[in-house]
Amino acid sequence: MVTRNENKGDLVLRFDGSRPLSAAAVEEIAALCDRAEDQREPGPVTVHVTGAPPADWAKGLEVGLVSKWERAVRRFERLGRLTAVVASGECAGMALDLLLAADVRIAEPGTTLRLAWAGGGTWPGMTVYRLTKQAGAAGIRRAVLLGTPIGTDRALALNLIDEVSGEPAATLSSLDGSLDGAEAAIRRQLIFEAGSTTFEEALGSHLAAADRALRREAKS
Repeated sequence: MVTRNENKGDLVLRFDGSRPLSAAAVEEIAALCDRAEDQREPGPVTVHVTGAPPADWAKGLEVGLVSKWERAVRRFERLGRLTAVVASGECAGMALDLLLAADVRIAEPGTTLRLAWAGGGTWPGMTVYRLTKQAGAAGIRRAVLLGTPIGTDRALALNLIDEVSGEPAATLSSLDGSLDGAEAAIRRQLIFEAGSTTFEEALGSHLAAADRALRREAKS
């Protein structure tokens, strides 16, 4: 269920990752994104995740539903507002997908990250893509090939999480004065593009963003 802090513009969702992938889970994330895009208020969009799917979670699952889930996570990843995910306990499957798609990632002490298991190996969804892009092939090889869990110390070293905290609310409150949502989205896109474009190709986008910042500065 999506809730809202009435004193601020932030939205909060508590997401149970111990469920099998379902249309309801896709709708939860879609509804969160809808609310975030409709309100366009300051404050982060926060998701608390925990849980790993059961051993038989992929039984009867069809690739069409997987595609819908991946598109929902991608929408969250590109949301026009700052996003934060707080992970606790065992974090796999859908919970791990959302963590890796967030701008700010906080893990409570004792959190472990791992890939879900299906079809005789780790799940080969876009989790693997994000892990590799963010931490490098060498850093996540054992997690992907063997299903080795990633503890908080290792996750920090690989930059998969930003901090380990028993009081994530303190970090979340510090985000209130951060970038305007639209500005955060622009800078996030520049980060995404930096890994796949040359300097010359990227220059136009960065100059456009700089011009926008200067115009906003002049109006302030």
